[in-house]
Order: sequence, then C-alpha cells, then structure tokens
Amino acid sequence: MKKKTFEKLHRINYLGAEMEALYHQASLRLGISDSAMRALYTVYDNDGTCLLSDIYKQSGISKQTVNSAIRKLENDEILYLEQETGRGKRVHLTDKGKDYVEKNVARLYAAEIEIFASWSEEEIDSYIRFMEKYNELFRSQLERMQ
Repeated sequence: MKKKTFEKLHRINYLGAEMEALYHQASLRLGISDSAMRALYTVYDNDGTCLLSDIYKQSGISKQTVNSAIRKLENDEILYLEQETGRGKRVHLTDKGKDYVEKNVARLYAAEIEIFASWSEEEIDSYIRFMEKYNELFRSQLERMQ
C-alpha cells in the first residue's frame, strides 16, 4: 500500500473512532448509556414509535445489546413494547419517555441538525454519497472474506 494511502486510511479510522467517542461523550453528559441513547434515538427519529427490528437495523448495535437496553428502559417506564402481527414488536414511548427523550435525545438530535444546517446541500449529499459508497464496497470486501 502506498504510504499516502496508508496515512489516509489511518486518518479515516481515527476520525471514525473520534466520532464514536464524541457520541459516547454526549451520552455521558446526558446521563444515559450509549445503547439506551441509540435505541431511544431510533425511536425518536421514527416519531416516537417503531418496530423493535428497526432499532436493530438503524442503530448498528447487536440484538442482545438492544434487548438489554429496551428491558431497562421498560423497567424505567420510558417505553413499552406492543405485539405486532407475527413475531414483531413495536416500541412506543410512554408519556414519561416522551419527556425523557425531549431532555436527552432531542438535544443531541438538535445539535446534529444545527451542524448539518451549516453545510451546503452539496456537502451533505457528498457526505452521504461517500458513506454509502464506502459501506457498499466494505460490505463487498467482507463477503469475500467468508
């Protein structure tokens, strides 16, 4: 690998890790676990209700971790599960949960919106396009590893 490419790969990996660390710091500042933040973020992003499977898919965290976070949030009366047709379950925020999300997750969401508001439409589209391309190519590389 060329030295320049190697250096850029390191930079990209560092920036990805830094972004994860920033989201962890946000969770700490808001007094919520990373997994609960991701689960509630997904519910919030879906207008306060979504399928449990949506949380698995959209949050990027494992089913086991999501299920643990959901159980704790249920015990804290932040959300509840409702049986869907088949084996699916729908997650709903309780009234207490809606207040909780407004004090926590909505603040993180608003910060992200403010950041993207400072970017041009072209910058946002480019960012999305590059992330999608990278993910697609990386997924293809992973499939070759099996």
